[in-house]
Amino acid sequence: QVEGLIQNVDFSHPSLNDSLEGEIQAFLINEDQLHTYDDLTKVNPVTPTTVLKCLQARYSVKVFYTHAGCTLVALNPFQPVPDLYSLDVMKEYHYASQPQEFKPHIFIVAEEAYRNVQGQLEPVNQSLVVSGESGAGKTWTSRCLMKYYATVAASSSVMKSQDTVERIERRVLDSNPIMEAFGNACTLRNNNSSRFGKYIQLQLDRCQLLVGASVQTYLLEKTRVTCQPANERNFHIFYQMMKGATDQQRKEWMMSQDQCFAWLPNSEKTVEEDCFDETVEAMVHLGIHAERQQQIFRILAGILQLGNVSFSSSTDESQTYFLQRAAELLCVPAEELQTCLRVRTLKAGKQNVLKPCSQAECSVRRDCLAKLIYAQLFEWIVTFINNSICADKSTWCNFIGVLDVYGFECFQINNLEQLCINYANEKLQQHFVAHYLRAQQEEYVSEGLQWSFVKYQDNQSCLDLIEGSPISVFSLLNEESRLNRASDAKMFRVRLEKELSDNGNISWDKFSKVPHFTVAHYAGRVNYQIEGMVEKNKDPVPAELINLFEKSDNPLLQEIFADKKTENPTNRGLSKVTVVSKFKNSLENLMKILHTTTPHYTRCIKPNPDCKPLTFKKEEVIMQLEACGIVETIHISAAGFPISTRGSLLACLLVSQLDLLEDQRKKILSRCAFSIQCCWLRYQRRRRHTHRQSATLIQAAVRSWLVRKKVRRWNRAAGVIQNKWKKWRTLLKSLAEAELDDAKDVVEEDVPVLNPVVRERGSVQLSTIPEPVPVRGWPMGLALASAPSITVSLTATGFQKMMSAMASLNLPSRRGQYKVTTNQYTEELASIRAQPKGSVKLHCQRSPLLYADRHPDLKSDVRGFNEILLEKTL
Repeated sequence: QVEGLIQNVDFSHPSLNDSLEGEIQAFLINEDQLHTYDDLTKVNPVTPTTVLKCLQARYSVKVFYTHAGCTLVALNPFQPVPDLYSLDVMKEYHYASQPQEFKPHIFIVAEEAYRNVQGQLEPVNQSLVVSGESGAGKTWTSRCLMKYYATVAASSSVMKSQDTVERIERRVLDSNPIMEAFGNACTLRNNNSSRFGKYIQLQLDRCQLLVGASVQTYLLEKTRVTCQPANERNFHIFYQMMKGATDQQRKEWMMSQDQCFAWLPNSEKTVEEDCFDETVEAMVHLGIHAERQQQIFRILAGILQLGNVSFSSSTDESQTYFLQRAAELLCVPAEELQTCLRVRTLKAGKQNVLKPCSQAECSVRRDCLAKLIYAQLFEWIVTFINNSICADKSTWCNFIGVLDVYGFECFQINNLEQLCINYANEKLQQHFVAHYLRAQQEEYVSEGLQWSFVKYQDNQSCLDLIEGSPISVFSLLNEESRLNRASDAKMFRVRLEKELSDNGNISWDKFSKVPHFTVAHYAGRVNYQIEGMVEKNKDPVPAELINLFEKSDNPLLQEIFADKKTENPTNRGLSKVTVVSKFKNSLENLMKILHTTTPHYTRCIKPNPDCKPLTFKKEEVIMQLEACGIVETIHISAAGFPISTRGSLLACLLVSQLDLLEDQRKKILSRCAFSIQCCWLRYQRRRRHTHRQSATLIQAAVRSWLVRKKVRRWNRAAGVIQNKWKKWRTLLKSLAEAELDDAKDVVEEDVPVLNPVVRERGSVQLSTIPEPVPVRGWPMGLALASAPSITVSLTATGFQKMMSAMASLNLPSRRGQYKVTTNQYTEELASIRAQPKGSVKLHCQRSPLLYADRHPDLKSDVRGFNEILLEKTL
């Protein structure tokens, strides 16, 4: 069939083969179908024009995501699209067997990274790199990614309680509004522009459940606190306080409704991010209590009051007024604050010399103080967030990182901030180039495929210019910053030109009166103003200001300035750590993390410079496509297919045939996969059945063994008890028999005849006592009181028996009167036996029967030992 198609191709249309323009025109004939190209590798031919047309067609029908090989292109709609990111859409992509077959979406990239972690594909850790210029939608995309993972990584929780899962998810999501309030601002290009870079690690346990997160930040644009570009605003948090504070809060913060602040321009403009209640609610959820919130907002209010302080030679009441307000809010003495701002301390040997500052120097010190306080406060908030949401290292094993950095920037005036921001974008672009554009083609060559390299823009020479060794812009800037002298912009420009003239990425306008240098970045040429760059790189912090605020009555200020002094104990130490060196080190650490993870790229495109909804400007988009290497990416991805011929009708026909082959291949793979799954499931079920049978057999054997063991133990115990009982009965019987009278123990004595009166009274006449005495008969187990006519005589022979009798009967003597009672309650009478005939004799012998019943009158019958000892003779 393919050969037949080749023979039937009509080559009579020269417009299809004469030029690339003809091919483009042929491709663009059916513009109504361009919005159906969900992957730009299907575009033929691949040119900036055809790619641009496809993106424009998809954007016009409100389709904002398009695949571009390994990259996802995201166009900013500049308006809410709620149905595009709903919970149902998340579940649809998460539970799909083949998410790649769905429409392009940011959730496909998120799900692919999540499944890589589940499948333990090396490297297991994932990174989602979201790039694009300012206003392209990077922050929103990162927010969607975090919401997706907080939802799908917690929805299948079976090990933790739902409350714990919701708490982790809520804290991870609540970190966004706080960091955006303190780190984002409204600019000309974006109403919610990130003025810092952040890398968020979403921490997953072995079950791929979200257990925590951590945030790493890079280069906060703290100069925005004191200096805002034209028609731009300060950080969101200041406007949130102005517009959302209650009357009581305004009174506490000394911030009246009609008050104007020099550092809050364009306060009349309202954006969606001006939501103070949302920020406060997020603080509460993260554990920032009301007292700490009050300390934070008083510091911010103090910074605003500090911005209204002006300096002049004469004392101005307004100057003192705002200074006192700032000092009161910052909880420091107003006089000491004024002294620190107007007088600087110089070291002359071991002595300190005080020198008054000029008006300009006072303003610089004021701005330096405000930037320092805000930067330290921002760093404290990031640390608090990490302590609140970061899980212990033992509880998580993998992570998915979301990188959201500032986009490429080129303004009318660009300084150190823009140089660092664009340097970071150069590093990320180089990472993309090294990981895909270069590595992919080298892999094709190593596999022995016939491959002609696709040309792409390699920005390594630009990176060498900025950060190279031994000479680069950063090295010269650091060297100039560490010199103990005032910087000269013209001299520094001359040195740059002398040292770096060999690099083609830097140039100078010799006719310009303003010292500057121009760098050719991958995204375009940018002019950097040298004036003030060295001072910003030094970032000097007067020691007296640190000492002053270390003693502040605000506990939070004490804490953050104590940490600052610990990090940088001396001015000499401060001069060694420059902004450039700190940022370069942190960025290198970030790149090390990225190199150890599997990257996923999302290129955010800004359709128009005015941020208007559904407005597509071709010139704006084409510049971004060329800058970020989208066209080259599509070239390499498309050329990786078996057929890469382009520019003819034959190629188009073959690519139709290719789709059919791909469809057949998918069907065969699906059948094979189904067969493998069936075999695997059958194997698993058999294995589970075998394990279940084995477990049942083992359980039965163990249970029978335990029962036999228990029965044997019971038998042994019963035998022991029986033997003991028999022995005890035998012992008792022998003891009872020993207690009976023996013939030799009974000595017949002549018993005197009792007086009838004595006999009737039931008294007992002892042989040694001439007078009769009453006898209280209460022997153990026998109530003699029930037989008053019985005569009881006491017979004792020998010294030992006499002592026993005396011990058994209590015979107190009181002036010749005697009363006989038994000692069973006090001395425990041993035993008593009743004779069958005649009188009752008390035989006192040593007896082991210590457990006889002591209270016979409380019982209706006699049991135990008393049955053995007593004989009823009456």
